[in-house]
Amino acid sequence: MEKVGIGIIGCGNISSAYLTAMKSFPILNIRGIADLNPELAAAKAAEFGVKAVDGAALFADPTVEIIVNLTIPKAHVAVGLQALDAGKHTYSEKPLGINFSEGNRLAEAAAAKGLRIGAAPDTFLGGGHQTARAMIDEGLIGQPVGGTATFMCPGHERWHPNPAFYYEVGGGPMLDMGPYYITDLVNLLGPVSQVAGFAVSPRKERIITSEPRNGERIPVEVATHVAGVMAFANGAVVQIGMSFDVAGHKHVPIEVYGTEGTLIVPDPNRFEGPVEYLKKGGTFETHSVTAPYADGNFRSLGVADMAHAIRSNRPHRANGSLALHVLEVMEAFQTASDTGQTVAITTKTERPDALSTSLVDGLIGR
Repeated sequence: MEKVGIGIIGCGNISSAYLTAMKSFPILNIRGIADLNPELAAAKAAEFGVKAVDGAALFADPTVEIIVNLTIPKAHVAVGLQALDAGKHTYSEKPLGINFSEGNRLAEAAAAKGLRIGAAPDTFLGGGHQTARAMIDEGLIGQPVGGTATFMCPGHERWHPNPAFYYEVGGGPMLDMGPYYITDLVNLLGPVSQVAGFAVSPRKERIITSEPRNGERIPVEVATHVAGVMAFANGAVVQIGMSFDVAGHKHVPIEVYGTEGTLIVPDPNRFEGPVEYLKKGGTFETHSVTAPYADGNFRSLGVADMAHAIRSNRPHRANGSLALHVLEVMEAFQTASDTGQTVAITTKTERPDALSTSLVDGLIGR
């Protein structure tokens, strides 16, 4: 299959994972990488054996078909619109935008131009998550009833070299980590119909303890502890907790409950991980993972699927409809907290097609 030209904008912390994983997908042809800091782009290019270019040149390059947007959340929509204006499809790091309104603007622009948009996370395409989905679809847990989704930590200022954006508008635990959990739940259960919740910010500033900004104080502009409930269109009700204010906890990332059994789903920030299954009346047992991409970090799997979809003229899985729906759901927790009311979700999305075979060779495995 003819390769698809890829241009990467943004050479920050996550770019190394993308550049490493892209080697797994022969359909991807990296034509260049760019960053507002040319020295950073040059260093990343030298490390991975690709070409550093000016951003304008990347948008103008006729061999680039997809712009992979790895900038900070506040720039996701602006860069995405630039890509669309240049006639390129665009795939963004999560979230799609810092609010639903601007995310919808990007989706409308893409539709008007007949171009595709995609967005992380693509971890829901990993083998553990696709295996859990197949088990639900096979009826092993019976009718889905509910579940829990939990991410809680003390905050990213402990480890990230430049963590301020996590506490700016567009950051916080819900928009940073929520995409992994909610996207995976939509993959497992389908779209969300209603949201209720509370969002609080116990501290107005944080102290960085990572290098090189150790000791610096940064303001907090967003809620850092969010608790809520999602009602899904299929009738399931899932509790969710996302926090940068918790010293430690004992919850697993995702559990899904059904009338006939329970699933413990792998960490949605990872492609791999065990699936545990309890049949009603029994005990938890580890279930064998039967889907591919369960043995490594494949960040860019969504880009590769998008590239194959372009060549095959089919829908791609980590698509704009899914990302916009998840963005609306995440924003709804703050709205529910502010208004004290349940929020109806207006967007409709379909569960993406299951990924049961390798994009590369059609076999179980990479």
